[in-house]
Amino acid sequence: MSKDLWQPHTVGVLVVADTNPFEMGVATEVFGLERPELPGRPYELEICGPGPVRMRQGFFTLTPSSPLERLAEMNTVIVPGHPTPGSPAAPEVLDTLRSAHAAGARIVSFCSGSLLLAETGLLDGREATTHWRYADELADRYPRVRLRRDVLYVEDAPFWTAAGSAAALDLSLQLVRIDHGEDAVNIVARRLVFPAHRPGDQRQFVDPPMPLNEDSPSLEGLQHFVEEHLHEPIPVPVMAAELSMSVTSFHRWFKNASGTTPQQWLIQQRLARARRLLESTSASIERIATHSGFGTSTNMRQHFKRTLGTTPTSYRAAFDRHARG
Repeated sequence: MSKDLWQPHTVGVLVVADTNPFEMGVATEVFGLERPELPGRPYELEICGPGPVRMRQGFFTLTPSSPLERLAEMNTVIVPGHPTPGSPAAPEVLDTLRSAHAAGARIVSFCSGSLLLAETGLLDGREATTHWRYADELADRYPRVRLRRDVLYVEDAPFWTAAGSAAALDLSLQLVRIDHGEDAVNIVARRLVFPAHRPGDQRQFVDPPMPLNEDSPSLEGLQHFVEEHLHEPIPVPVMAAELSMSVTSFHRWFKNASGTTPQQWLIQQRLARARRLLESTSASIERIATHSGFGTSTNMRQHFKRTLGTTPTSYRAAFDRHARG
């Protein structure tokens, strides 16, 4: 697609009194900065709210760039943490969110913002998550919401909910991946100095890492080895041997270092390579499956469907740079 024809995706961030500035900053950093490394302007961001608002703890007052009702015209609406989770939101805020949904917006909440979404009734019968501190409150006040505790983020389209402030970064990067592909999310993540992908169902709680000395192995070192051999089967004993560990010690070290299992992490590496090849080459699906280590297109298709909710063919149609020109 040429730059002249690029239609940026509009993102509106709800800001009301006592909004958490960190979560607003996450949205601004991911969706508001210019990205000269990417074609055109992927996103246009507006801060929407009812006049000057005093941010959390009164450190500063912010004047939104757009009025509250502009949210109803956005492609994506972001609801940062609910400033007062135990008290009702202003009726005009709830009505605006309902209007945005009726207009077809993708609606995203960070941290306790899911309580505000639940108050609109839009999450009734849907899966959602929130910060662990507010999980009981969400379950008690909104029993029709299908709460998923102890995960980073949840999709129940068109709604996406993130567990906490840091998980807001994970979810935001996942949205960039969906909108613009693997290369784009890698560019954004590199600028953030943040991992490009942590699965949404990863636990909110990760055990403290084992003490490491300067001679201890690193996940980065293992990743270099895996990248070189990704087209091959890589059983856990092979990865453990690469780091001179027993399988038992490797499992324990890996969980502490990454928060997930070696098998799940390896699948994510294979998916990342497959996505890059689908976006940037005209190789056949079968060849990409082989080069990514899935073995067969059937196996790769199953992992795409389970993890990304789409097929390799559909993914290529959406993100193939050759097709877009």
